[in-house]
Amino acid sequence: MQPTVSNKSLLKATIIALVISAIALVTIILPSEYNIDPTGIGEKLGLTVLSQSQTEENSETMTEQSSDTNAQSKVIEVTVPAGRGIEYKFDMEKYSKLKYEWMTDGQSLYFDLHGEPEGDTTGYFESYVIATNAEMKGSFTAPFAGSHGWYWKNNSDQDVAIQLIVEGEFEVIGLKQ
Repeated sequence: MQPTVSNKSLLKATIIALVISAIALVTIILPSEYNIDPTGIGEKLGLTVLSQSQTEENSETMTEQSSDTNAQSKVIEVTVPAGRGIEYKFDMEKYSKLKYEWMTDGQSLYFDLHGEPEGDTTGYFESYVIATNAEMKGSFTAPFAGSHGWYWKNNSDQDVAIQLIVEGEFEVIGLKQ
């Protein structure tokens, strides 16, 4: 003989399942997926961190797709004379971003990617990358308003051509004498 389930017990089980799923929705799913945490439990359990990383990724994607009036792209050709160094700079606001790629005609150059704070008269600068290479690709966010760019030094006895490709929020200063 099989036990039969009454309508009353079926209704009771359905209500309990609905209450448990509502609690899971409010305390786990909303905080971790959508950063909505009405009870504060999601933050205490560390679940809101998951949604924040998704939100950051989504906002980065949306930023890349949006038409920002300050964002621009440029391809710049510069030549570093034999035995000399040059600086090429961009004026950038604090927290503005720059994606870059540069390559030489094959010759490695010493370089220093750095920034100088706006209005500073002490000669202070902050280096982001110092190396010797024939090419480099990357991005950075300006930690302060001011001029940011490269110093390239050519230790060879022949001129070296550089192609610099930049995309981001900047104003070209150009060669700095």
